[in-house]
Amino acid sequence: MYSPKKEREGEIWAIGGGKGGTGKTFITSCMGTYLAQKENNVVLIDVDIGGANLHSFFGINRPGKSLTNFFENGSPLQELIVRTGIDNMQLITGDVDSLASDSIKFSQKLKLFRHIMKLNAQYVLIDLGGGSHNNTLDTFLMADKMIAVLVPEMIAVENMYHFIKNALFRKVRMSLRSYGFREIVEHVWERRKQYGVKNLRELIEWLRHSFSYIGDILDRELADFKIYLILNKVRGPDDILIGASMKSALLKFLGINIDFVGYIEYDDSVWRSIRNQQPFMLYYSSSRCTEEIEDFTENLIVGREIRLLRA
Repeated sequence: MYSPKKEREGEIWAIGGGKGGTGKTFITSCMGTYLAQKENNVVLIDVDIGGANLHSFFGINRPGKSLTNFFENGSPLQELIVRTGIDNMQLITGDVDSLASDSIKFSQKLKLFRHIMKLNAQYVLIDLGGGSHNNTLDTFLMADKMIAVLVPEMIAVENMYHFIKNALFRKVRMSLRSYGFREIVEHVWERRKQYGVKNLRELIEWLRHSFSYIGDILDRELADFKIYLILNKVRGPDDILIGASMKSALLKFLGINIDFVGYIEYDDSVWRSIRNQQPFMLYYSSSRCTEEIEDFTENLIVGREIRLLRA
C-alpha cells in the first residue's frame, strides 16, 4: 500500500502527533522555511482535514484552491500549489470544507499518495491533523521521515504514546495483510490474555517466535519504521527529560527505538508571530527558538539525536 520510498529523489516528511495544540503546524512552517533558506525546493502540504490553517502562518488569506479541488474535482496536485512569499517554498492547503477525514475513500487516499510522490521538490513536508484516524496514520506511514511533535504535558504524552502505538499496529496489520496473515495478528491481539501478550512489543515477539516466516516479513517491513521526536514549549530541564522518558517507554512497550532530535523552549515571540500571521523564522531570525529549530532540522537531515547532559 505504501510508497516505494527509495525510488524517489528528495524526501517526504510527515509531522504528526496524538492531539491538536502541540505546535505541529508551527513547526512544519518553520522547518520548511529553514530548508528553503538553504536553497532547497520545498512544498508544504496541509492535510489537516477540516482544520487547515498552515497558510495563516505565512500571512496568506484562505487560498482559492485547495485539496477540495483534488478530492472533488480531480484537479492534479501540482495545479493546487500556491506561493508562500518565501523563496523556494510553496504550499498546498487542505481546506476541505465539504469533506471529513473519514469520508475520504481508500482509492482517493492512494491517488493522493501517488501525486505527493510525483511532486518536484527536494522536501515535501506534510502537516497532519490530530488524532489517530486511519487516513492520518496511513499518511504518516508513507513518509520517509515520520516526525512526532510532543508538548511536556501528561495528556499529550499519553496521546502521543497511543498515536505511535496505533501507527505501529497499523503498519504490522497492513504489512501482514499483503501476505495473507492479517487474521493471525487480529486473532492473537483480541485474545492477548490467552496468549500471554501484554503489549504490542510482546505481540510482535510472539509472532516472530511462533511463525519464522512472519518474523522474516516483519523484519523486512519494519526496517524503516523510524520515529523522530520533537519537544515543543519546553520550560526547563525536567521537560527536556520527558523526551528521553518517551524514548524509553516506547522501547519497553512497543519495541521501537525513536530518535529524540530536539526541542523548542517556550517563548512569547512564538504566539506573537502566530497572532500576527508572521513567518517566525523571518521575523525572529535571531531568537533562541530559531536556533533550536535550525538545530533539530539539521538533526533530521542527517539522522542525528540531540545529546542530553544529565547532572
